[in-house]
Amino acid sequence: MKKKLLLLFTSLIIASTLSGCSNPSKEAASAQKTSNDKKYVIATDATFAPFEFQKDGKYIGIDLDILDAVSKIEGFKYELNPMDFKGIIPALQSNQIDGAIAGMSITEERRKVLNFSDDYFESGLSAVAKNDNSQLKTIYDLKGKILAVKKGTAGAKYAEDNKDKSNFTIKYFNDSPSMFQEVKNGNADATFEDYPVIAYSITLDPNCGLKIIGDKITKSNYGFAVKKDSNKELLSMFNDGLKKIKENGEYDKIIARYIKK
Repeated sequence: MKKKLLLLFTSLIIASTLSGCSNPSKEAASAQKTSNDKKYVIATDATFAPFEFQKDGKYIGIDLDILDAVSKIEGFKYELNPMDFKGIIPALQSNQIDGAIAGMSITEERRKVLNFSDDYFESGLSAVAKNDNSQLKTIYDLKGKILAVKKGTAGAKYAEDNKDKSNFTIKYFNDSPSMFQEVKNGNADATFEDYPVIAYSITLDPNCGLKIIGDKITKSNYGFAVKKDSNKELLSMFNDGLKKIKENGEYDKIIARYIKK
């Protein structure tokens, strides 16, 4: 009888001990599920065709098609947050958003506060004027002229960097349509815009009233951005996904939807 009681007591202790032990495989699966369930908040510019713009109430464009393709191949979820371009970097720094894809040029100044992905598009800055302005033919003709620029962009920085040397008068705007309209109305002589953006606009509407002046002024690369030293997992997934969609041909298909070579 004592032996039976002893065996029963021992069995209860073993069962209790085992029930307290964790199952490594279940814990790993649970951790993986938690990671996969995370939804990243990713900002984009509200008006920057062909990279991001609204059509039929939906945001589309090169950047958003790339983001969508990368998220699917890497298996992460995201919530899109369109905003004025000038607000994106402050939103990243204050942790309001996790990442941004907004036709953002990779610059040394921005690298001080942001980490960038591998570049996903080579762009360049072009000068743009009213199409009936016969006086403006090259960048050198802009000396002493009034320029309309969008706040926080590479075009704004170029105008600021060359303001004294070229005697520019600079007028600032929050979005590209307002900037272009100022030029079309004759209230500004020219503006600066990324070449693929203005080339796309003129291709869509040859009667838009604008023209490109001369050759590209600068060359720059676009990158996906996160706050410096933050969201390393998201940045790594973007780089991995970007490489995969370039290898499987999806990247080239996305570019061809918006820019005809």
